[in-house]
Amino acid sequence: MTIKTTLILFSAFLMASCQQEQEDKEQQKKPNILFILADDLGYHDLSCMGSAYYETPHIDRIAGEGMIFTNGYATCQVCSPSRASLMSGKFPARHGITDWIGAKTGEAWREAGRFNKLLPPPNKDHLDLDYTILPEAMKAAGYKTFFAGKWHLGGEGSLPEDHGFDINKGGWDKGSPMGGYYAPWENPYLESGPDGESLTMRLANETAAFIKDHKDEPFFAFLSFYAVHGPIQTTKEKWAKYRDKAEEMGIAESGFEMGHFLPIRQVQDNPVYGGLVETMDDAVGVVMKTLEELGLDKNTIVIFTSDNGGVSAGDAFATSNLPLRGGKGYQFEGGILEPYFIKTPWLDNAGKTSDVPVTGTDFYPTLLELVGADLKPEEHQDGVSLVPLLRGGTIEERPLFWHYPHYGNQGGEPSSIIRLGEWKLIHYYKDGREELYNLERDLEETTDVAGDNTALVTQLSDQLFGYLNEVGALFPEKDPMYDEAKEKQYLERVVNVRWPALEKQRMDFLSKDFDPGNDWWGSDVETP
Repeated sequence: MTIKTTLILFSAFLMASCQQEQEDKEQQKKPNILFILADDLGYHDLSCMGSAYYETPHIDRIAGEGMIFTNGYATCQVCSPSRASLMSGKFPARHGITDWIGAKTGEAWREAGRFNKLLPPPNKDHLDLDYTILPEAMKAAGYKTFFAGKWHLGGEGSLPEDHGFDINKGGWDKGSPMGGYYAPWENPYLESGPDGESLTMRLANETAAFIKDHKDEPFFAFLSFYAVHGPIQTTKEKWAKYRDKAEEMGIAESGFEMGHFLPIRQVQDNPVYGGLVETMDDAVGVVMKTLEELGLDKNTIVIFTSDNGGVSAGDAFATSNLPLRGGKGYQFEGGILEPYFIKTPWLDNAGKTSDVPVTGTDFYPTLLELVGADLKPEEHQDGVSLVPLLRGGTIEERPLFWHYPHYGNQGGEPSSIIRLGEWKLIHYYKDGREELYNLERDLEETTDVAGDNTALVTQLSDQLFGYLNEVGALFPEKDPMYDEAKEKQYLERVVNVRWPALEKQRMDFLSKDFDPGNDWWGSDVETP
């Protein structure tokens, strides 16, 4: 080999090495992503969002260091549809999961014993495998992907690892913490720790361990808490803290008012729920501390949101969303308006807010743009990138759509919604009526102004059903066996039996002598 040839080869080697070094540096520059999703957390269930009762300093810090979207929405008033939208960038009417997976539909809805006028339409039982969802797009962009916690988007064949997640800790077809929040729990995808271990903290520790193991490569970590879904449970210490706090704030004589189908909680004074919320906040603190200790906090996008409104009726009747109307399962703002924070450390938006209406489908394109990946408009069809807002700019006004043709467990009614600018139209399938609210003047939805704006109602209704028909949405049908007298009897039992029982349970939780009688749901165990 001649000297000239040697020099040429050496130069080529140097160029290749430099190019590889540059590519490695570019790879390191990619921001990491930590996506934190709470379950059933209401808009006002955080101290930074106005709660005087719950204490959430770690989540508050995310809000303070990022942008708060004050009109941030879930795409549905219950969990599975919202989660499918986060992953796919599609509204529920388009992806076909319009109720929580496992809910009764069609004639099977009669088994609920509610005697309703309508039968809900079919509901898909898994997230479509033909979609290229967010974690798959992240993998294609060079990210290591991780999932911990609640999945509820299908069972075997449609688990997190079937949809682009490299690692799955605890995600399966169940939507609640089977076996409770303290070990031993029942989850084939997350081995129980020692008796009394907190499931919420375990999920945080698993996420922190993943971050430590993959600190030298770009990662997409999705921490999906089962908290604060029912059954609500906490430790004796946290219960006592919030029981005392409720007493200091003044315990109201009554805690509920009757809604259309169920009593609705009016006060935030549930000490069991307060402890569960704080435990989740503690867990968030563990993960955020890990980012800081590893020096990754300045290069990690952090998102925090919830999948639907707080449970003010049905399930555990855990919280109040006032002044917002309703809660989980409802067509009102209490059911769909969420805490919605995006922290991008290198952008100058810490502590800033945006009042532009945004929703769960927007995270997919936003994250792609933030990491420099190509957008996939054929996938995130109902989402837009929020990067212009994060940079202090604007996005084009567009309609947002909701489609929940079900009754659910919380007292909401089969309905569809459109929001455009300040206006919100609700269409009810029971009788075809439509309500119109101006959310800038009436966020509490106390005054239906449809009668004063008939032309606008027609315009919005046409736009709503134009979209629903375009995507092939399914609608409820009248139940030929509907018996108005039986429905009336059911509602009378709710008023005369269930409502008083809920008031009694509320006062039991607030009693100084309260004891659930099971070692505080298994949390109060001696450690060896």
